[in-house]
Amino acid sequence: MIPDPWRDGVVAVVGLGRSGVAATRLLAREGARVYASDASDHPDAAAAIAQLRDLTGVEVEVGRHDLDKIRAAVAVVLSPGVPPDAPPVGAARAAGVPIISEIDLGFRALERSGTRCIAITGTNGKTTTTALVAHLLQAAGVPAAAAGNIGRPLADIAVSSERYQWLAVEVSSFQLHDSPHFAPEIGVLTNLAPDHLDRYPSVDAYYADKQLLFKNAADGHVWVLNADDPAVLDLAGRARGRRVLFSLKRPADGWYEPKERRLRLGDTALLLRDELRLLGDHNVANALAAALAVRATGLAPGAIGEGLRSFTPLPHRLEPVREVGGVLWINDSKATNVASTVVAVEAMSRPFVLLLGGRHKGEPYTRLAPLLRDACRLVVAYGEAGPIVAQDLAGRVPLERGTTFEDVMARARRAARPGDAVLLSPACSSYDMFKNYEERGATFRRLVEAM
Repeated sequence: MIPDPWRDGVVAVVGLGRSGVAATRLLAREGARVYASDASDHPDAAAAIAQLRDLTGVEVEVGRHDLDKIRAAVAVVLSPGVPPDAPPVGAARAAGVPIISEIDLGFRALERSGTRCIAITGTNGKTTTTALVAHLLQAAGVPAAAAGNIGRPLADIAVSSERYQWLAVEVSSFQLHDSPHFAPEIGVLTNLAPDHLDRYPSVDAYYADKQLLFKNAADGHVWVLNADDPAVLDLAGRARGRRVLFSLKRPADGWYEPKERRLRLGDTALLLRDELRLLGDHNVANALAAALAVRATGLAPGAIGEGLRSFTPLPHRLEPVREVGGVLWINDSKATNVASTVVAVEAMSRPFVLLLGGRHKGEPYTRLAPLLRDACRLVVAYGEAGPIVAQDLAGRVPLERGTTFEDVMARARRAARPGDAVLLSPACSSYDMFKNYEERGATFRRLVEAM
């Protein structure tokens, strides 16, 4: 699994979250010498990092990256949380050091075990679709797991004794950028919209990384594509392999029949819309995408329908937390871009208060104004993005500025009436006030539960 040139030097692992720790363990098992580093003085995986120090041939450094060692490395393995403009990444690129993602490393190791991959990417819906794919396979008795940005790193599975027939792998644009060998047999592209403009110079650059899903396309591969999204179809282009399409607007390989409120695979009914326990039309699209992906593995429609019936909402993704005094509080903390918040707003069937803010990611919020005009009682703008949200939306929708997150919640509670919803769908990253979107969602849930 380790290329021969790697055995003549040191492989650098940059970032020591779960993925970096797993990559270091896998490289050490394969006999490589490793320099593993993390810029944080207190990385999340501190206990696991301590164990790395006991591995033969592994040097661990926390609190800094030694750029000279990274420049001298034979290769760099990049953790998904490391931004593309981070100094160690720039140093490696300037020195001509090959850079690969942890997903690429893990994929190459798993190829030898016969494990097959279904890759899921797109701007929104990746995590829910990945979880759906894994659940549908598991419910049908197929040895399968969710991996990548959801679940476990591929390198962690590769270094373990566990064996799966299929892995549902959520993969980001950043990971695809550095995955030259990644070749999933089935790929899903949920949708495309501007995102990560704080880390990409343009939308085209972001889309170009998404297009790398098809880089190693082969005739036997299957591509599950959103027929309602022209950008998705354009991006797939003429990649080798078979295309299967899902649609909410017209008959397709997987489609929604609005008159009967039924999800279908071609002419075969899967289940009624009311049997799918997920809010919003976007989740109907996610379910259809997952159904087509597992159908390509050989799963029968009856088993797919049963699996969809038993799937429950994931945390932080349009997750109904609790109804308090007739007000439903909904945690959509995973909505870290405007497109995600548009989807959440369109899923609302009640008047609602919207909690909007965090760390700005480069998109204007004006796109939300027409959607908020009729049903939104109040926008509570907060965090670093608060002034920009207010600039874009004030005067177009009722708006207040919040301070602490507790203050934001208190303002929402005062504004909401029985029969309303309060929707946390921030359209921003969480890093101004929280460690990640999970902590933001958990704080929301804790404050609701205390009401």
